[in-house]
Amino acid sequence: MIDLRFLRENPDVVKENIKKKFQDHKLPLVDEVIDLDEQSRKAKQEADALRANRNVISKQIGALMGQGKKDEAMALKEQVQKDAERLTELEAQEKELQEKVTKIMMTIPNIIDPSVPIGEDDSCNVEIQKYGEPVVPEFEVPYHTEIMEKFNGIDLDAAGKVAGNGFYYLMGDIARLHSAVISYARDFMIDRGFTYCIPPYMIRSNVVTGVMSFDEMEAMMYKIEGEDLYLIGTSEHSMIGKFIDTINEEEKLPYTLTSYSPCFRKEKGAHGIEERGVYRIHQFEKQEMIVVCKPEESMEWYDKLWQNTVDLFRSLDIPVRTLECCSGDLADLKVKSCDVEAWSPRQKKYFEVGSCSNLGDAQARRLKIRVKGKDGNKYFAHTLNNTVVAPPRMIIAFLENNLNADGSVNIPKALQPYMGGKTIIK
Repeated sequence: MIDLRFLRENPDVVKENIKKKFQDHKLPLVDEVIDLDEQSRKAKQEADALRANRNVISKQIGALMGQGKKDEAMALKEQVQKDAERLTELEAQEKELQEKVTKIMMTIPNIIDPSVPIGEDDSCNVEIQKYGEPVVPEFEVPYHTEIMEKFNGIDLDAAGKVAGNGFYYLMGDIARLHSAVISYARDFMIDRGFTYCIPPYMIRSNVVTGVMSFDEMEAMMYKIEGEDLYLIGTSEHSMIGKFIDTINEEEKLPYTLTSYSPCFRKEKGAHGIEERGVYRIHQFEKQEMIVVCKPEESMEWYDKLWQNTVDLFRSLDIPVRTLECCSGDLADLKVKSCDVEAWSPRQKKYFEVGSCSNLGDAQARRLKIRVKGKDGNKYFAHTLNNTVVAPPRMIIAFLENNLNADGSVNIPKALQPYMGGKTIIK
């Protein structure tokens, strides 16, 4: 959510940003929110004047009663009563107007960074850099579920009977590989100075609306019936929520946290043939990283975050590339974002395995995450998040890139301690 004062003083900038996001249907909202805000401020001014006048009249009434001027005092009391009734009306009006303003402001997209490429959808995303040499082996690489089945490592049929489509059983070495990747990612991030955390897997609605847009919420979140709780779609939500309504000392920033959690997503919409198996699912586990920092440091941290993911994948012999998200592909709260994509030897192309985002002060403004500077002034922090690793999608890339012609899979040196010393699985 952008600053209301900024919108009030720079409506043309906000409108131009909306156009860059290809959300022209939201253009009238800028003028609407300015009009509602003006009405709200007028109501507040009148209410403040009535409150101040009430204090003055109250003193006058006391003086008049002391002088025995009862009739004059009673007349002033009648005026106080009328003012009180008007004040009640104004307070209700002000509250209603403020709620309308807030609701609209939460749908107006954040101001994107000038470096973001302009484009309508993900087809306009821009490749930044490749890391590692993509290899296409001479033998045919099977679909990932076929590779897993040869190890007796997956059971989709049983999962379908138990929970429906979008779920799976992982078994044996494949299940162990899944856990090994998560454990390795945890230690990888701890070694880079991040504090390890296991967060709540459910969050309240005020946290949900603080960390994401309404559209994202509807498309992703599972609601717990009868309670004000949602299952998290990613641990960054509860991790950022950890700082809700806090004032943080400037010298203690940045907070750098890495978290493990299961994740639950609706994943609505049609899925392509390449999204079968365990590519797009309702339940998975993930290692995440988040940063809460000073505004002037957020872009530096943005580059550090995506580089962490690149380095982790390269340590497991998986070629990757970074892809800059264009304006139309950015969620409304994001200032800047890039995807990390892994090489698929089977598809002979890259596919998404992680996403890094700088959200500026949008989440902090919604959640009231403030920083107290050395001068005593308070300001909103900047928040960032990035995927460290999200199996089983990451395992798809791992299996394809470490597969041998005989069907065995090499275990990179970095992962061997987490696989009981195994160098290969057969």
